Amino acid sequence: MSVSVILVEDDAIIASGLTYALQQAGYLVTHAKDIKSAKAASGSYDLAILDVGLPDGSGFDLVADLKAKGASLLFLTAVDDEGNIIRAFEGGADDYVTKPFRLGELMARIKAALRRRGGQADSLSIGQVTVSPSEGKAYKDSAPLDLTALEYRLLLTFINNKNQILSREQILSQIWDSAGIFVEDNTLTVYIKRLRDKLGGAINIETIRGMGYRANDN
Repeated sequence: MSVSVILVEDDAIIASGLTYALQQAGYLVTHAKDIKSAKAASGSYDLAILDVGLPDGSGFDLVADLKAKGASLLFLTAVDDEGNIIRAFEGGADDYVTKPFRLGELMARIKAALRRRGGQADSLSIGQVTVSPSEGKAYKDSAPLDLTALEYRLLLTFINNKNQILSREQILSQIWDSAGIFVEDNTLTVYIKRLRDKLGGAINIETIRGMGYRANDN
């Protein structure tokens, strides 16, 4: 079962970068830019990452609502005074990280918070395929799959959005390479064919004419 994270952050650059990093680590991410959109988000969460200073109030205003949805709390904020830190922990926060932050350290703190609540999912599955984000490996019926880095990211994109139609643009935005160069649109079909060949029917990656692709959890 996938780990679900809600990120409540109004800084678009931080939100975009952190959302991408979390998705690449195998988490399902919902981004809310303010209190109103966070409260409107449906579903339950394993972890909430909260800014204190939001356009329509304080991240503290969301604590009760998010804890009611089952989320552990990690504050990520530029507000570093002792009073707010104490308030956060007394309100049930699992951690408090100040900006600017180092991504590697933040990801480690996220994993630690999830381990403490027993909510860390070490594997994701779809069809006959299992992916271990912590290892960066994929398995078909317990046998390792020999995937390139791009094929692995493509598989992870499908597994994080299983049973949902993804446009080519949505897929391309998720599989840009480590040098930051986006994969060209006309090569996406080639990568999907290669992934299908390696999976050998273990996942049904369906072409939806005029819309994109959908990986079905059979």
